[in-house]
Amino acid sequence: MHPQPKTYLVYIMSNRSKTLYTGVTNSRFRRVGQHKEADGSGFTTRYKLDRLVYFERFESVHRAIGRENQIKRLLGIKKITLIVPVNHTWRDVRDGWYDRHQFQPDNAWIAKDIRPETAMAPDFRSH
Repeated sequence: MHPQPKTYLVYIMSNRSKTLYTGVTNSRFRRVGQHKEADGSGFTTRYKLDRLVYFERFESVHRAIGRENQIKRLLGIKKITLIVPVNHTWRDVRDGWYDRHQFQPDNAWIAKDIRPETAMAPDFRSH
């Protein structure tokens, strides 16, 4: 049996006012849950950033941190152009992560694998 490769998540949290926060984690359920419970960073708690509106997955922590820094340097409007093509309603993409699959036994729960098509997101790296 091969161990699961480590996965890192670069994510953007938001609120009803569309204030944005970018972060990186190796535990999407724990970290996003902390933000939703106002137990995340001081910034996300202060501005009630409780909606996961965008994320990208990486297998390399170095690439994930690099991408987080790249997104943090973007102007707000460019961050919005990342979010809107994959989540135009700004819904919390975390909703439904814990839904039970219709063919799964009643006592077993899974997390849905909601995956935005980030390959189609614009590339704002300087050339």
